[in-house]
Amino acid sequence: MTIPRAEHSVSRAQISENALRVLHRLRDAGYAALLVGGCVRDLMLGREPKDFDVVTDARPEEIRKLFHNARIIGRRFRLVHVRFGREIIEVATFRAAAHDVAGDVPATDPETGEPIEEEETESVGAEVPPADQNIFGTQEEDALRRDFTVNALYYNIRDFGVIDYVGGVQDLRAGLLRVIGDPETRFREDPVRMLRAVRFAAKLGFNLAPGTEEPIRELAPLLLDVPPARMFEEVLKLFHGGAALKTYELLRHYGLFEYLFPQTEEALTHEDGGFPITLVPRALENTDARVNADRPVTPAFLFAALLWEPMRLRLPHYHLQGKTAHDAQNFAADDVIREQLTRVSIPRRFSVPMREIWFMQDRLTRRNGRQASQMIEHPRFRAAYDFLLLRAESGEATHELADWWTRFQAVSADERRGMIAALGPGEGGGAERPGGGKRRRRRRRRKSGQHVPAGQG
Repeated sequence: MTIPRAEHSVSRAQISENALRVLHRLRDAGYAALLVGGCVRDLMLGREPKDFDVVTDARPEEIRKLFHNARIIGRRFRLVHVRFGREIIEVATFRAAAHDVAGDVPATDPETGEPIEEEETESVGAEVPPADQNIFGTQEEDALRRDFTVNALYYNIRDFGVIDYVGGVQDLRAGLLRVIGDPETRFREDPVRMLRAVRFAAKLGFNLAPGTEEPIRELAPLLLDVPPARMFEEVLKLFHGGAALKTYELLRHYGLFEYLFPQTEEALTHEDGGFPITLVPRALENTDARVNADRPVTPAFLFAALLWEPMRLRLPHYHLQGKTAHDAQNFAADDVIREQLTRVSIPRRFSVPMREIWFMQDRLTRRNGRQASQMIEHPRFRAAYDFLLLRAESGEATHELADWWTRFQAVSADERRGMIAALGPGEGGGAERPGGGKRRRRRRRRKSGQHVPAGQG
């Protein structure tokens, strides 16, 4: 079915100029040239697309010859990236129904979770051997192999019509997310589709069609077969898309969250003044606010919030073994991260700052002497402070401590010294670590007859 220009809201004025350049050059060379997928869906909904994807009947080598700024990427599924400065227009050849977009992910390093460079790109002049997975097909076959009906709409640059093979326009109007084909079969083909279903439902504010949602709870354990490195990429899409809180609620509703973060799911059953239930949602709400305000977010903060309570629950085990507070936290963090890596990879460039955010929570309680001034200069201070605010909002940390640090950042150097001097006994010393340097210094000074007030060193 083709919806003529007069009956839909998509306008060329809403389309990236670079995407139009690609469409026109393909069309002028005699090839089919259409926008496809999320960009068409978003334009139909009156939203601004994040990026623009093009599909054509031209083969990757033919596409590359048309654009000097193009390169073929991937060996499993060959695509062409046409680069215009910082904008990349992805161009794909129509494919047959044997393969799907959910499988189009670059190979990733199991240690870091990062794309493997040789898999990700090819040199512009290199000849890329055909791969078995690249089964090209017709436009209709291309539509039928996509995941959801609302993602299988095409905008044709030749007549400005929207082409719909699978009832996607009707589902858009009804606010329904529906799998193309038999849902159970499609979810078994690629269990990540269940995560994508939840992500799109949350992002679009849609409901899952009855047939689409019915098998999810039963098939959720299939996520155990997905490599942890791929899960890392999916988790970022789930929680850094601007609808993290709604996504989290749907993941738990459909029994999917426990296969991503089993320790967190189990920890949420251990209520402690309501805190375990509220810290994670508050963190995700904060993430949504930052994403929707175009402010930066980091996976380190996300994982710190998601795994904080499991780490805290491990601490008593090591305290009972006589470990120092610092060692107990190190051992607990190691345990939680090691177990989490079996489900979702966390590259070291995120796990290291995540641990720093955790460990700095105790340091934020120690404010006497030069400690507060040194703390505020730490490169991870802002993230640790933001995490402290979340803990205070959820009832775990004190509002007095959070408010103190909020004011400390805003006042002059003289006022900061006054704030530190005004701290009473026990207010600025925090939880001492057994065997810590400050305690040893105090003992040495007592031997020399020098009095040291509590909380100062």
